[in-house]
Amino acid sequence: MLKFLLRRGLLAVLVLLTVLTVSFALTRLSGDVAVSMAGAQATQEDVDIIRKAYGLDRPLTVQFFSWVAGVATGDLGRSYLHHAPVGGLIRARLPITLTLGATGLVIALCLALPLGILAAMNEGRVLDRAIMMVAVVGQAMPSFWLGLVLVIWLGVKWQLLPISGVDTWHGYILPGFVLAFSAVPALMRLTRGGMVDALASDYVRTARAKGLTRLTVVMKHALRNAAMPVVAVAAVQLGFMLGGSIVIESVFALNGVGYLAWESIAKNDFPVVQAVVLFLATIYIVLTLVADLFNAALDPRLRIG
Repeated sequence: MLKFLLRRGLLAVLVLLTVLTVSFALTRLSGDVAVSMAGAQATQEDVDIIRKAYGLDRPLTVQFFSWVAGVATGDLGRSYLHHAPVGGLIRARLPITLTLGATGLVIALCLALPLGILAAMNEGRVLDRAIMMVAVVGQAMPSFWLGLVLVIWLGVKWQLLPISGVDTWHGYILPGFVLAFSAVPALMRLTRGGMVDALASDYVRTARAKGLTRLTVVMKHALRNAAMPVVAVAAVQLGFMLGGSIVIESVFALNGVGYLAWESIAKNDFPVVQAVVLFLATIYIVLTLVADLFNAALDPRLRIG
């Protein structure tokens, strides 16, 4: 188990270093931030002053290693737009994004697991095909379009739920459902596939031969084994949801990390964009690592690979 942990940990560190490099390179390819900050009417002298004040006149390699050194000590730099430490900006908005991601994951699991189980129990029948059609629609539907439709109908027309802000917990329902809808198809298909294999296995036939009820066989024996791959995918989907919050928070006007990234991209606020990308990538990597370790603890065969 220790060798498995070290191998996965080393891989996570390499991925994180790659994210550091790529995020820095991509932000620099988007344009000259000094020109953007100075404005259209600025002179070359004004641009040079801004470039020197923010250290943008240094070679790119020097800027990169200076940023990496700052990240290693917990210093993510200062925002050009907000004139405040980037770490403080992220911490202030983090609770909204994490709550939104957790809400989306809970809704996704509450929808995907029962539907996947029902589809497996009715394999090849009308109900199975109908549920799989829902999965196909969910996979193809753009999240921003679904968010706008729900805002118009449930928020504006019927006034059932708030369409912006999180003054109460009701504010998380609509954006949480939109995030969940994009994750449901993968979780549902995985649950269905695992349950189909489990229900056809020898140990399930033995449980049925013992006279156990169908509900007991499905929930206690089949689901227990079918849920293993769902754990790993659920962790990955949570990472996707946190990344997808950039769009959803913009649609529902939620002042979280995603919206901070959105406005920073629009204003070429490089330090914030780099920090948010690094933050979301770190969460994604950690969640994937935890899922791998959890599955390895449940199934020792995975530690050999």
